[in-house]
Amino acid sequence: MSAGVFDLFKLGVGPSSSHTMGPMTAAARFVARLTEEGRLDRARRVETTLYGSLAMTGKGHATDRAVILGLAGFAPATLDPDEGEARLAEIAATGRMALGGAGPEISYDAERDILWRGRERLPQHPNALRFRALDEAGEALAEQVFFSVGGGFVVDETEFGSAPPAAAPLPYDFGSGEELLAMAEREQITIAELMWRNETALRPPAEVNAGLDAIFEAMEACIERGLRQDGCLPGGLKVRRRARQVFNGLTARMERNIGDPLAALDWVNLWALAVNEENASGGRVVTAPTNGAAGLLPAVLRFYDRFHRGGPEGRRTFLLTAAAIGALYKRNASISGAEVGCQGEVGVACSMAAAGLTAAMGGNNAQIENAAEIAMEHNLGLTCDPIGGLVQIPCIERNAMGAVKAIDASRLALLGDGQHSVSLDKVIATMKRTGEDMNEIYKETSLGGLAVNVVEC
Repeated sequence: MSAGVFDLFKLGVGPSSSHTMGPMTAAARFVARLTEEGRLDRARRVETTLYGSLAMTGKGHATDRAVILGLAGFAPATLDPDEGEARLAEIAATGRMALGGAGPEISYDAERDILWRGRERLPQHPNALRFRALDEAGEALAEQVFFSVGGGFVVDETEFGSAPPAAAPLPYDFGSGEELLAMAEREQITIAELMWRNETALRPPAEVNAGLDAIFEAMEACIERGLRQDGCLPGGLKVRRRARQVFNGLTARMERNIGDPLAALDWVNLWALAVNEENASGGRVVTAPTNGAAGLLPAVLRFYDRFHRGGPEGRRTFLLTAAAIGALYKRNASISGAEVGCQGEVGVACSMAAAGLTAAMGGNNAQIENAAEIAMEHNLGLTCDPIGGLVQIPCIERNAMGAVKAIDASRLALLGDGQHSVSLDKVIATMKRTGEDMNEIYKETSLGGLAVNVVEC
C-alpha cells in the first residue's frame, strides 16, 4: 500500500524524524506492549541499546532524550517542548520515572540505562534500538527491537521487510511512477486528483481538506516562529540563528528589492532557514518527508502562495502531488539519511517540492513527473555528514539550497512538454543503488565529510 499524505506529512518535534521522533515512538510502543501483555506493573527498569547511526549521532540528535520522553508517555505529535523539558529535568533530578506517564515508578538513570553501540550495526537497518524491561530481580520481562526507517516511521523486527497489515484497498495503489502516470491517464485526472481519491476512500472529503489545510498552517506557524527567534542553537557549535536578522534586513530594504529579479529567492532562503533553525532547536515542525529536510517544502509552498497568488485549492494540489512523489521514494528506495545519505532527505524533499510546485502552477502530469526527476537527478550522491551529529551544518543551508533547486527544476519542466530521457522510476532506482554503494561514513554517522574535516566550534 502506498504511503498517504498524512503518513508523509506528520506533526512532530526536532531535530530529527529518524533519530528523535522515531525513537520516541518506539519507546512508547514498547511501553504499550508491556501494558497489553500485563507486564507493566512488574517492570522496575528499562534498558535501551542504541546501534549504528542512532548511537553515532544520537547525542546531537537528542535520541537519548527522545527515548526517555517516549518511555515517560510522550508522543512526537502532541509533545509540548516545555513540558518535555520539565519532565526530563524531573527524571534526572529524582532518578525516577513513571512508565507511560501513569504507570509504575521505576528507577531510571540515563547513564546506566541507555547503552551506546555505535560500532555495532544490526543487519536490517542502521537505525536500530533494543528495549529490555527488567523485573525486581533483574530478570528480563520483555525485549523488543525497533528500526527507525526515516520520516518518523518505525517498525519492529517482526514487521521489518514484510508487507504492512492489510488495510482498506485504495482505488489507485500505484507502485511506480509509470503506474501512477498510467492510472491518471486512464482516468483522465491529475496526480493530485488521484491522490485525493485515495485519501477520500479512507476518510470524508471535509476531513481530508481540513487535514491538508492544517499541514499548511503548521508549516506557516513554524516559519513565523522561526522568524521571531534569536540567539544560538543548542548543541555546542554556537551556530547563531540567522532568520530573524535576515528577515529584518529584507523588510528594511523592500523598496530597493523591487528592481532585483532574484529578490524572491532571498525570501525562499529565509523561509527555509527559519524552519530548519526551529527544527535544530527541538521546535515543532512537519516532516516533509523528514525533519532534516523539513524547511524545503514549506519554503517552496510559501513561494507559490506569496509570489503566485496561491489559494487553498492550489496549496492542496501542491501537497497532494508532493505526497504522491514522496510515496514512490518511500516505497521503492528510502527517505532515511542513515540508509542512503542526504539524497534520501533533502533530495527527496526537493523532488517532492518540484512536483508540487509544477502541479500548482498548472503543469500536466508528464511535466510534474519530469520536475520530480530533474530535482532528484541533481541531488544524486548527496551525503549526510552533520558536524557534531547536529542537524545544523550543513543541514540548515542545505534546505535553502534545495528549495531554490526545486523551483528551478519546476521551471525547467514547465519550459518543456514533459518528454525526457530519464524516467522518475529510473532516477529513484539510481538513488537507491547510489545509497547502497555509498560508504557508511557518509550516511549520518558524522565519521566523514564535513563532520571530520571542519573543526567543531
